[in-house]
Amino acid sequence: MEPYYNWLNSLVNRNKAEFSAWSDLKWLNTYAAREAQEKRDELTAELDGSLLFKETKPYYNRISNGCKLCGLGQWSCLFITGKCNASCFYCPTSQLTDDLPTTQNLTFASSQAYAEYINHFNFKGVSFSGGEPLLFFDRTLDYLKQVRRRCKPELYAWMYTNGILGDVQKFRKLASAGINEVRFDIGATAFSLDKLKLAKGIIPNITIEIPAVPERKDQLIKLLPQMMEAGVTNLNLHQLRLTTHNVKHLSKRNYSYIHAEHPIVLESEMAALEILNAARENSLDIGINYCSFYFKNRFQKAGFRTRLAHALASPDEVLTQNGYIREYDGKILSYKAFRIFDVKPETNTVTEFELAGKKYFYLKEQMLKPTLLDDEDRNAVEDILAHEPDQIPTDPLLFRIWQLEYVERGLREY
Repeated sequence: MEPYYNWLNSLVNRNKAEFSAWSDLKWLNTYAAREAQEKRDELTAELDGSLLFKETKPYYNRISNGCKLCGLGQWSCLFITGKCNASCFYCPTSQLTDDLPTTQNLTFASSQAYAEYINHFNFKGVSFSGGEPLLFFDRTLDYLKQVRRRCKPELYAWMYTNGILGDVQKFRKLASAGINEVRFDIGATAFSLDKLKLAKGIIPNITIEIPAVPERKDQLIKLLPQMMEAGVTNLNLHQLRLTTHNVKHLSKRNYSYIHAEHPIVLESEMAALEILNAARENSLDIGINYCSFYFKNRFQKAGFRTRLAHALASPDEVLTQNGYIREYDGKILSYKAFRIFDVKPETNTVTEFELAGKKYFYLKEQMLKPTLLDDEDRNAVEDILAHEPDQIPTDPLLFRIWQLEYVERGLREY
């Protein structure tokens, strides 16, 4: 396990360097981690195996169609704007400027170009987020209409909103244009359900999607019956994440931070699992899932790599579970990943194509340089390629291959 622990330690060093100016942050220590692990194990055991996507998404009862598409890597999230009219303490970005609609660092000034992008990469779901999409309602409606006009009819479309600008007329226009689901962040409105209720009977599927704020756990549990009465079918609970934008707010709260690819809040995870179990204990007819950081970080990234590869790779190229291109001739092994841009990078190895008047550039980035395998290495490597190992490899080369081949399983131990 030494390569794995060395890699985890590199995350610790990076996180502490990034937040070195915030000396009052409470990083999870060994003693507290042991106690927290026991509690998490108890809470997840009570869910009786209700863990999706390689045990990274605990859930109760059901998850929405949009969440399924997200986990399967078949979803594109378009940030309609970077501007928001709320001031949630947990927001991970500044949300102060009205930027061009963006997804995966690609900008789309044209709704037609975005719809053709969806077609070309064969996405099965589209969401409109921000910022706040209702701040620029006509823009949001235009992109939704173009997706419906140009893409396959079975495509699933939803929108994220804080609901502040929501009204019956807007919800009717969204429904008429073909929206399948609207997700409300009620944390932006002091957990009021008033705006959400206006969508009942108009929007086919109503979801609440919020971070699991530890201080609001009991309030959320008490709200569950009212959510159901208001027409909510699903509650999605995110794990709070520390960023350079929200650190000034989160640091004022007595949270414990876990080292991961980005720092995450221990108490947020515990709150989400307790809410799940409260619904289970009361047999409530609502779907709840805990959208852990590990689920989002692993499956969303792997999903996008996979979408690119399916569209851009040649038929004979081998795609790993984690979305990388494996090149192996029995002696030499290497891995690459597709990257896509809408501004031409400074390299001679870029390929260009055009959709609906918009140019794209892509290349293959080397993830593992060509490595000559001796007989002993070859046997071990081919064993990993043949089936996912139960244990994380201890050899540095095999560990790196495991990372490129497979999506890591489970909620990482504290």
